[in-house]
Amino acid sequence: MFAASLALGLAVASVATPATAAEVSTHILDLSRGTGRGGVPVTLARQASDGGWTIVGRGTTDAEGRVRQLGEPRAIGAGIYRLQFDMTGRSDTAAAPFFPEIILTFRVTDAAAHYHVPVVVSPYGYSTYRGS
Repeated sequence: MFAASLALGLAVASVATPATAAEVSTHILDLSRGTGRGGVPVTLARQASDGGWTIVGRGTTDAEGRVRQLGEPRAIGAGIYRLQFDMTGRSDTAAAPFFPEIILTFRVTDAAAHYHVPVVVSPYGYSTYRGS
């Protein structure tokens, strides 16, 4: 029994993990409500050498306004990325936001780091920062 457990543990420990595996997450905080904004579609794209964009992840904010992981970490290396928030995609169909789309462009320099890029929204403005 011990030998089988040891063998399984060694097998799991020997699985190669990529040396370059960034993680990207986000959070939308709605200042007008004082809560996270759920139901917002979010897309993560990477800029190609020709300036075009390739989608590498998609998600929808949960009830707390969070997307805990966008894209496969092993696919996110150093480069320029953008988060695109579809603010019209909420379940509240009566809302007609002043900013129907928010795009945040940022640089991944440490391919082994976690990049948390939240956005704070209000009816007529938004701001962002690199979180932890």
